[in-house]
Amino acid sequence: MTTAKIELPAKLRQVFKGRADVRWARGGRGSAKTRSFAKMLAVRGYMYGMQGIKGQLVCGRQFMNSLEDSSLEECKRAIEDEPFLAAYYEIGEKYIKSRDGNVWFTFVGLDRSLMSIKSKGRILILWVDEAEPVTDYAWSIVIPTLREESEEWNAELWVTWNPKRENAPVELRFAQSKDPLYKGCTINYSDNKRFPEKLERDRLRDLRERPDQYAHIWDGGFVTVVEGAYFARELVEAKNQNRIGFFGRDDLMKLYAFWDIGGTSKKSDATAIWIAQFIGAEVRVLHYYETIGQPFASHVNWLRENRYDKAMCVLPHDGSTHDTVIQVTPESYLRQAGFMVDVVRNQGAGAAQQRIEAIRRLFPSIRFNEDTTKAGRDALGWYHEKRDQERNIGLGPNHDWASHAADAFGLMAIYKTVSAKESDWSKPIRRDVGNVV
Repeated sequence: MTTAKIELPAKLRQVFKGRADVRWARGGRGSAKTRSFAKMLAVRGYMYGMQGIKGQLVCGRQFMNSLEDSSLEECKRAIEDEPFLAAYYEIGEKYIKSRDGNVWFTFVGLDRSLMSIKSKGRILILWVDEAEPVTDYAWSIVIPTLREESEEWNAELWVTWNPKRENAPVELRFAQSKDPLYKGCTINYSDNKRFPEKLERDRLRDLRERPDQYAHIWDGGFVTVVEGAYFARELVEAKNQNRIGFFGRDDLMKLYAFWDIGGTSKKSDATAIWIAQFIGAEVRVLHYYETIGQPFASHVNWLRENRYDKAMCVLPHDGSTHDTVIQVTPESYLRQAGFMVDVVRNQGAGAAQQRIEAIRRLFPSIRFNEDTTKAGRDALGWYHEKRDQERNIGLGPNHDWASHAADAFGLMAIYKTVSAKESDWSKPIRRDVGNVV
């Protein structure tokens, strides 16, 4: 009897040992996870077929418009690498099947063929590659279809992905699970002994030219800044210079709460608040708060519960505008609640770009308290320009979920850096307060 030796990265050997309901791997580029899973899928198919177990190996991706978008070519190359697999499987232009007729590969896109998985014949293994965007609803449909088992085998779900969002369903369901029958690991290029020289050149190029994307691409990190984001480089520099860490409040210094005001209806924009202190040249950013559709009482309660009841509330120009639900201005409501309030007048045309430039000027002096500002920093790392792709021109800041945090942060930067002399406005930027520094 001849024994075949399959070479795998050390971390993946444990993933494929013993019985499991789910086997998963996550990580950055060049880790060999996709090729390894493709090869092990073919190996398991070979083992099942040789035992007379008939069924299909289903390869899924969230988005698959054609076989060109599938794992077909990856599976073909993995099979061709091993002579015993190449001898067992028949490989056609659009198919892979065992020569004994026991095992065959099927390729599906979950976005279009999700419900069809329920009606397929016996599924031995379902492998979902590039699984980061798969929805929780899709997993709730897919997982119950893998229900066959016997003493010799059970249907399994295999999952591979490059991390992107910390709260993605694939992270919550699998990477954070403590179920002993969920076997997985995080694996990166450094775990791949056969890491190609070409990829090494690519890696070093990204490290040198795209440091804001490097950790996500190569180290399996979550996306903290998107390509083209206004503050991508500034956030990376803040991290590299240890300006994101523990920075506590100084009880002898004044507190500021910088607002972007949403509405009190559930369809309104979010309300965002940054808490900061100006300590000499340093801007110490202590906390970030965001919520949608809540009354002003909720915002006030949050400030009080976190001991920010003495903070100067700095509002944008619409702070003097009546709310459509409660029929009071945010300014008057906060004053009645006992807060000091300052309203910054309308900056006029080009206000968004002025805020962006003010943030960039201020960024080298900013320190973030890591734990309590993460959601806000995520928004700053996403805030980016909207572009006309056909004409390749910028259309200004994209108004989406990140805009509210960025606008409030921009208000802070304007408030700290722009004086009446530096501005072409006809009126001072501040009122009701003296020197804010």
